[in-house]
Amino acid sequence: MGAYLPMHDEVDTREIIQRAWRANKRVFVPILRGNAQMLFCEITPDTELEQNRLRIWEPSRGRIIEPERLDLVIAPTVAFDERNHRIGMGAGFFDRCFAFLRHRRHWLRPKLLGVAFQCQKVEKITPNAWDIRLYRIITD
Repeated sequence: MGAYLPMHDEVDTREIIQRAWRANKRVFVPILRGNAQMLFCEITPDTELEQNRLRIWEPSRGRIIEPERLDLVIAPTVAFDERNHRIGMGAGFFDRCFAFLRHRRHWLRPKLLGVAFQCQKVEKITPNAWDIRLYRIITD
């Protein structure tokens, strides 16, 4: 499972991560490399975290996994609509990382699950050609 580590104004995913560990699931979180690349690195309850250049928490070391090997990814969401279109923070890391999903006819993996507060729902988002739609969105 992939999940993000929350910033102060995002849905807190730490309980989801802890439940995954209790169920003996492996958890991978995004790490940023260079100006445009996002990878996923395994974390455990003992993993040391550090803030990257964007002040996002990420593991200082750990096993890297290709995003295609993840079954589920919990994605941060700034805004969303009823058609599961998502607006993120604007840097495009998730869209570039999961660009391979645009060419699939069926959702195989990973399934991208957006988490947001209900107040973040908007009437309509007009997606860009590079935007990756979410499989589902869960709100409070």
